[in-house]
Amino acid sequence: MTSVPNAMKQVDDVEHPTEGTVMRTKRTLVAAAMGIAAAAVIPAGLASAEEESASEVIARLQSQGYTVNIDKVGSGPIDSCTVTSVRNPQSVSQLVPYIGPGFNGDNRILVPQITSQTVSVSLVC
Repeated sequence: MTSVPNAMKQVDDVEHPTEGTVMRTKRTLVAAAMGIAAAAVIPAGLASAEEESASEVIARLQSQGYTVNIDKVGSGPIDSCTVTSVRNPQSVSQLVPYIGPGFNGDNRILVPQITSQTVSVSLVC
């Protein structure tokens, strides 16, 4: 009878995952999946930049609502430049009152609205 209680005690001492541990694991897996999806999208955008002239890339980004910051190496005109990278897309948003159908005119409900978007484009001329 001496070995059985010790064996049972050892089994009972094994830590079982708690609900918090399971939720953290799920969040980690979701974050990893989002990172992989973002990594798959970014090269597609850069590949299209390689097929366009520098002026076309800048115009496309501006038409998408971005303020484009240009880093240029060389003294040639932009038309003769090559895009080496498009990086650091950033969005700034603020919370504004929801105005629209539903919620019976309750203006205490806030929704995020993008106020500005910037991106950096590096050129070699």
